[in-house]
Order: sequence, then structure tokens, then C-alpha cells
Amino acid sequence: MNTNEPAGRRAGHACNEDRTPEGGGSRSGRARLAGACIALAALAVSLPATAHPGHAQSGFQAGLLHPFTGLDHLLALLAVGLWSRQVRHGAVLVPAFLVLMALGAAAAGAGLALPALETSIAATVLLLGGLAACAPSLQRRLPPQLAIVVVGGCAFLHGAAHGQELAGIASGAGFLLASALLMALGALPGARLRRLAGAAIGVAGLCLLAGAPV
Repeated sequence: MNTNEPAGRRAGHACNEDRTPEGGGSRSGRARLAGACIALAALAVSLPATAHPGHAQSGFQAGLLHPFTGLDHLLALLAVGLWSRQVRHGAVLVPAFLVLMALGAAAAGAGLALPALETSIAATVLLLGGLAACAPSLQRRLPPQLAIVVVGGCAFLHGAAHGQELAGIASGAGFLLASALLMALGALPGARLRRLAGAAIGVAGLCLLAGAPV
């Protein structure tokens, strides 16, 4: 280095030397996204999409553990949490999901049988994950009321799918509590990680949808 060079210019050179190469951050982000998508896609292929034990489970503990036994439900809950941090009035999405899911479970307990329910559940994972990934660009285009309708519709389907698998108030209470905790967990990551996680959930939902029975 030229010792006669002005100190300001030398400092500028030093800053340029320490600067991250242009595009490095974006390449790193794409690599993380690809890794997350591959991991969740592998889970979607290797693990059962839903938990259908064939008989109704009862008890608070059974309900508390139930959301963790089905990949589709778990991913949908995380996606709702991710999306709730990126949409106007997003704090309403979590309680709206819980209320509509409870209504769906009650309807299923009363004998409601929806066609192609497994396929619909897989589609909700793809939809919610995609919305969480694209939330920043959709912020001004998607009214809060429409977001609540979308979340409520997905929640009703999940409630209808799981309503016949749990029996009693205690198991239902445990199921709702665990679901609320998973949505709260989904709301924790930072902005960039929320988008990456949403995209990964969307890819996993696509894998679930491809393998869902019609």
C-alpha cells in the first residue's frame, strides 16, 4: 500500500476489501431456501400426512399430542403463524383459525362428511405456505377480511378432518391449546426466515397434494 496515499482513501480501500461480494447474500438465501424445501419435501414424502388412528382418542394429553402426529396439520399451523406476522390485523388470524377449526370439528362430530377431504387438507398446506412466502408482495392487494376468510376456510377443513379422531371436551381443549402453541411458534422467526419457511411449507404441501388420495 502506498504510504503517501491519503488516509481517507486507504480507509475506503479497506472497507471495499471487507465488503461481501455482490450477490453473495442472495445466493446464500437461495441456498437456505433450497435446503429447507428439500428437508420439508423429504418429510412430506417419508411421514404420514395425517393421523387417523381409526378410533376416537380421549383425554387432554391425547388432544395435546394430536397436532404433532400429522405433518399436514402441523405445517398448516406453522404457516398460519408465519402469515399472521405479515398481514394487516394478523393477530386475528390465530383466534379465527381456532374458532373455525372447533366449528369444523363439531360439524364432523355431528355427522358432516366432506368429499376429498385429504386432498383438500393437503391443498391448504400449499395455499397457506404460499401465502406466507408471498405475504410482503400481497400486503396491499389482500384485504384483511379476505385473509380471515381464507384462514377460516382452511381451519374448518382441518377441524372436519380431525373432529372424529378426538372424543370429549378434554381432548378438544388439548388439541386447541397445542394448535395455538404451534401457530405462536410459527410467528417467532424474523422477516426473511418467515418467507423462506413459508416457501418450504408450500413445497411440502405440493408434495403432500401430489400423494394425497382423491
